[in-house]
Amino acid sequence: MDALLTALSNFSASPIPILDGALSFSEYTPLDLSMANTELKGYDITDYRSCQSYIDLVLDRQQASVAFGGYLEKRNLYSQTASFTSNGVPIRNIHLGIDYWCEAGTQVLVPISGRVHSFKNNKSIGDYGPTIILEHHLEGNIFYSLYGHLSEASIDGLAIGDSFQKGEVLATLGTPEINVNYAPHLHLQLIRDLEGNKGDYPGVCALDNVPFYAKNCPDPNILLKIF
Repeated sequence: MDALLTALSNFSASPIPILDGALSFSEYTPLDLSMANTELKGYDITDYRSCQSYIDLVLDRQQASVAFGGYLEKRNLYSQTASFTSNGVPIRNIHLGIDYWCEAGTQVLVPISGRVHSFKNNKSIGDYGPTIILEHHLEGNIFYSLYGHLSEASIDGLAIGDSFQKGEVLATLGTPEINVNYAPHLHLQLIRDLEGNKGDYPGVCALDNVPFYAKNCPDPNILLKIF
């Protein structure tokens, strides 16, 4: 384990809330949106309404409020989005963060203190919608956390350099018309090197690029320890 992964792992021995503090960890349940999930054959998850129907099914079945998962998951979710395909064939379908699916308007909490590196409303279909990137310094390591699919209000009045402490409210989740046609959720991604990007960074990659992105974008659960 390298220095950053060790620092992330050692940051907290307990799970770190990423959503509204009123939600207990017992209200979180895993969600499988991978191509391997045969239960998805009855759903068109590229349509946010159908995707939400499946999420609601999982939440009801598990009596939960938040469905989460997706790190390095191979998905059909992007198969109808032009920026992810070539001649109708998916070329980017490996998800690089963890998604937390819950109601629009849910508060997003800062898991580790940091400052605003950049923010942007990525309005293209299939993108993040309103997005915030925080910069963090931990035991001599610099890394970034990206929060996508937020409400427009989350970036109103925000300024580069604004500081947020662990546990503070950073944002709220957007509705489908704001988060560019996804069911409401938070996309959380950790990033070592932003490669010059501001307010945006790829959240999905091609299979051939997994070795690079898996290293550059560590599993957020190393930090959060929610499962």
